[in-house]
Amino acid sequence: MSQKINVAIVGLGFGAEFIPIYQQHPNANMYAICQRTESKLNEIGDQYGIEVRYTSYDDLLNDPNVDAVHINSPIPNHAEQTLKALRAGKHVACTVPMATSVEDCIEIVKATKESGKKYMMMETVVYAREFLFVKELYEKGELGKVQFLKASHQQDMEGWPDYWPGLPPMHYATHCVGPVAGLLKLEAEYVSCFGSGTISEDLAKIHNSPFAVESAHIKFKDSDLSAYVYRSLFDVARQYRESFEVYGSKKSFEWPLIEGEDPVIHTAKKPEHEIAEKVATPDYAHYLPEEIQHFTGKGVYNLDENAHLSFVQGGGHGGSHPHLAHEFITALIEDREPFPNAWQSANWTSVGILAHESALQGGALIQLPDFKELA
Repeated sequence: MSQKINVAIVGLGFGAEFIPIYQQHPNANMYAICQRTESKLNEIGDQYGIEVRYTSYDDLLNDPNVDAVHINSPIPNHAEQTLKALRAGKHVACTVPMATSVEDCIEIVKATKESGKKYMMMETVVYAREFLFVKELYEKGELGKVQFLKASHQQDMEGWPDYWPGLPPMHYATHCVGPVAGLLKLEAEYVSCFGSGTISEDLAKIHNSPFAVESAHIKFKDSDLSAYVYRSLFDVARQYRESFEVYGSKKSFEWPLIEGEDPVIHTAKKPEHEIAEKVATPDYAHYLPEEIQHFTGKGVYNLDENAHLSFVQGGGHGGSHPHLAHEFITALIEDREPFPNAWQSANWTSVGILAHESALQGGALIQLPDFKELA
């Protein structure tokens, strides 16, 4: 495949992580960058030798050479920028979450259909080596029948900027919803969530959200499976953890309790003391073109002074970044839906939004829209 996709990256904080990946991908041309702050724009542009630079997002969208935009702007801008790009005839990759309201998720799914362009939410966990390991076990039949899925995302976000303070925990839930829905490509049908504990009053009043922890059960459509996910952001003592666990009839996979330790495989019908076994999770760089394989092990933020908080706390996001970029580019080249596509991304994002609504209503069951039907 000799075709190249002209990519523009929007937002150069966390977004800069992807620049060298696109530059070295055999089917991508790292064409343009966009950042409101001109000094930052020029610093990154000079560092990576990118000539086409925009401080105006609208000007970037008017550039006919741009095939696709990869949005890494602050969360409140995701939906607006995604809709503008789709309506301008550009393919969109966007960091999580898709939007901050169910209504905007619906609009994005509709805009994808109307424009004929592709949308992919860049959910790191479903391309992390741990998830790819479990996916491989599942596809080989080693797990047997999957019986239950569970995930968590716990993080201390004190001192984070702008829109983070006081954020309802489930409003940023895709890192735990994505893997439980993504392993078997399940569609969440309805959700019930409870809030627990309280955060400090100065944080709680920002979003009128008092809960220290939100924990939700998700029922999947046309499946006998449900999943359990929980989130915390403030006033809870816990090392950073993005965990994903799956329980099968033959084998189960459990995330380590402490960062840096190995996960555990439980194998049925063994002597009790042999059931649990620690395993090293392999890397999956061999899934990628040779030119970008080295990015599973390191990234732009490998120096302390350049460290982006999400990258450091998230343990490098499980080597997922080159897999995400490769999936997006390959889907465009092959003219197929990326994973996760628009309706899947809307489903995962809306689980969190509606879980918080459920928590405010004392655990009420809330149905999700049928995004698949809209697509």
